[in-house]
Amino acid sequence: MKQERHELGKSSEDYLESILRIIREKGACRPTDIAELMNFSKPSVSVALKKLEEEGYIHREDWRIQLTEAGKQAAAQTFEKHEFFRQLFESIGIAPEVAEEEACSVEHVISEDSFHKMQAHWGKKQGV
Repeated sequence: MKQERHELGKSSEDYLESILRIIREKGACRPTDIAELMNFSKPSVSVALKKLEEEGYIHREDWRIQLTEAGKQAAAQTFEKHEFFRQLFESIGIAPEVAEEEACSVEHVISEDSFHKMQAHWGKKQGV
């Protein structure tokens, strides 16, 4: 049985998730905020943002970066997976720093179907 594949790559998902986190925390997102959060250079962020804009995931208004509906959906899905796995890993005794790092890895490789099945199974049992 073929696994569902992500349309976005890990890097694009990380950028969208970071934009979502920044908007939630600060109310607005600037390229410099992304560079600081992700520890990337401003030129690297600029290249990635151009690609995300061309693909229809973000748009820019002056200095502000906005998520489009497609961007909001992709960012929210990635964020939901990240938080689920981080909480699950911490609940079984994994150190918070390790849980954070490993959740970031798992969120990109698991199919939507497998994620929802795990969420339904462990969410009920663990209160995650």
